[in-house]
This record gives sequence, C-alpha cells and structure tokens, in this order.
Amino acid sequence: MFYFSKMQATGNDFIIINYLENKLEYSFKLLTNFLCDRHFGVGADGVIIIEESKVSDFKMRIFNQDGTEAEMCGNGIRCFAKYVYEKKLIKEEEFYIETLAGIKKVKLEIEGDTVISVSVEIGRPCFELDKIPVIYLDDEKNGKIAIDEFEVYPVSMGNPHSVCFVEDVENFDVQKYGKMIEDYKYFPNKTNVEFVQIIDKEKIKMRVWERGVGETLACGTGACASAVISNKYKSTESRVIVDLLGGKLEINCLENVILKGPAEFVFEGRIEI
Repeated sequence: MFYFSKMQATGNDFIIINYLENKLEYSFKLLTNFLCDRHFGVGADGVIIIEESKVSDFKMRIFNQDGTEAEMCGNGIRCFAKYVYEKKLIKEEEFYIETLAGIKKVKLEIEGDTVISVSVEIGRPCFELDKIPVIYLDDEKNGKIAIDEFEVYPVSMGNPHSVCFVEDVENFDVQKYGKMIEDYKYFPNKTNVEFVQIIDKEKIKMRVWERGVGETLACGTGACASAVISNKYKSTESRVIVDLLGGKLEINCLENVILKGPAEFVFEGRIEI
C-alpha cells in the first residue's frame, strides 16, 4: 500500500508518487498501466515520480498512460513544482528540476502558502532532425513534412512534437489524424501532435494528441511547440495565449521558451497493489 496525490494542470491529470518516501518495488511501466486505468485504477494521463537528484534540487520522471517514459512534460512539471513546495519539501520559490530533457528552472507565484501559478524555463526549441528525431523532411527550407493532406512542422521541446495548422480546430477529427501522425514512419520515437488554429497575432487555439496517451485536454510542451512554430512560420507574436480544451497557457517563445500556467490538487489517497 502506498499514498499518492492526484493533480491536474489545464485538465492534464497526473498521479504523483513521492519516491523520496515510498520506495516501491514495482515496475514503473506496469504500475503506470494499472494506476492510469480510469475504470480499474485511479485514472490519469500519466504518473510522475519524485526522486532525489545528484545534479539538481529534485528529479522528475514522467510515464505516459501506456507505460512509456517521456523526456519532459510541461503540465506535469508545474504539478511537480506545486507539490514539492506545498508539501514543504523545499522553501525556495525558484528551484531546479532534473528531467530526461535536462535541468529546468521553475519559478512560483504564491499567495499565502498556495502556489497559484508556475513558470517553467523550457529551453530553446530544437529543429535538428537527428535530435527531434525525424528521419526526413520534404521541405527542409520551410521545415515541414507532407503527411496525407497536412503540412506537418516537427520540433523538439525536449520531447518530439509535430504541429499542424487547421482552419477549424474545434470540429477537427483529432482521433483519426492524431494517431496516424504519431505513428508516421519518419518519427522513429513517435511524436506528439498539435492541431493549431490561428485566432490572431496574440492567441491560438490548440488540440493535442499525446504520444502514448491519445487526445488530452492540454499539453504544456505542446503549447510551447505550437507557439514556436506559429511565431516562426505564421508570424504570431513571441508572447501568445494558447487556448486548450482544459484552459489557457501563456507562452513566451523569445529565445528561451517560458511556459506559465496553474496547477491544482484534485485529491489524495492510498491504494493497495
């Protein structure tokens, strides 16, 4: 039996396990499969493990619903930051978290003892094909791949993303095209897929198909990827509001990309495996 917290950030929900206290002897892949099941488990988009770090204040490991380990998660790291501060594991309002995508700096906005918003320095976008990774681009000058009827723009925000622009994202068939692009032959590690509608220079709407999960209400690194690609190829401003199914995120993509948004506790419990 162990204790867990359920948290969400713009509707992207996670089970948080404090591995500093709970030394589990289970396979994280199998544990994630069980815990994320919305019928027989707790139910979530992923599982976040809080571990000690030798190079930072904490280490975050994030597992997708299917049990695969992800490099980074923008919504997950905001939940992580709120958890460690409000559980009094750290006193500082600025600190560092080790991830598979590198060390990320977080800054908390606090009212009383409550974290109301978290800013995360995601880092610079990467367009190098072998680092995204992408095997092939149809149009290297314009950075895109033609998949079915779509122009797909790949980019890494520490994890792989592919951005597609659509005219009406609300009525778009994300289920059909998200899975097709996620598994496309040019993405050796698969890819997260963002479908983006430009509203104006300072606002975009986005729906996301997350690698190893399916459609979710939000994706933090996906919002960053969408803002970066919209700025680079569609001339939106460097600071944009990204409107997702689960809420809004603020992205500043001038050089070092910064993600800002809320995170919330949903409930806490204990479970027997």
